[in-house]
Amino acid sequence: MKIGNREFQTRGRTYVMGILNLTPDSFSDGGKWNAPDAALFHVEEMVSMGADVIDIGGESTRPGYIEISPQEETERVAPVIEKIRARFDIPISLDTWKWQVAKAGINAGVDMINDIWGLTRGGSMASVISESGLPCCLMHNREQAVYDNFMQDVKSDLERTLSLADAAGIQRDKIILDPGVGFAKSYEQNLEIMARIEELKTFGCPLLLGCSRKSVIGTTLGLPVEERLEGTLAASVFAALKGVMFVRVHDVKENLRAIKMTEAILAAGT
Repeated sequence: MKIGNREFQTRGRTYVMGILNLTPDSFSDGGKWNAPDAALFHVEEMVSMGADVIDIGGESTRPGYIEISPQEETERVAPVIEKIRARFDIPISLDTWKWQVAKAGINAGVDMINDIWGLTRGGSMASVISESGLPCCLMHNREQAVYDNFMQDVKSDLERTLSLADAAGIQRDKIILDPGVGFAKSYEQNLEIMARIEELKTFGCPLLLGCSRKSVIGTTLGLPVEERLEGTLAASVFAALKGVMFVRVHDVKENLRAIKMTEAILAAGT
């Protein structure tokens, strides 16, 4: 799969997507990187640590978040995207579910769209992605965490997402699926979707796991957000063992090292 100017293996490798939150209220590092100079500094840090992709978000999606307008979100992300594009040679992903923001991000130079609503809330999002020809990550999400059969319902939701993609003309080989840890799921369901992530390979799309510092880790270990590195590393190692293509993380260096060690052990056993 080509993202930006780089070819990524869809099997046999797990890549690291570094998170850049341009928000004042994200659950983990809100307000830390939303000034342009601070954002560029953090991108430089993540690039030097070996990040494969930078994922930029302009709206917090933490529990209880306040939705902002497409205009405000665009004003947060577009100037920073342009600065990153001019300064760094790294693929850029834009984390947004709003088609207006996606369009502005594409014009500013992003290489991938990461939609937390899997095309189900973004109005013209599917057509914007299709017309751009860019790859996308489509996440499982729903309005309420009410399920008859959890895994079967998740798969049905993802089938709907892929049907919307097909209808818009988004090529299957440009789609990554995200099980949506932390979105419309209970603590137990978050653990289950991680444990059974391999089952989502039946769709034929590579997978992304995003659980860095999330509450499922905090609840399991009884730790605040600033002490969830080890739990995140365990999840990333598990993802590598299960053949997940991307992990989306805050701590690039540590996760990359854990994944490299995991891949070395796996390679030695083949």
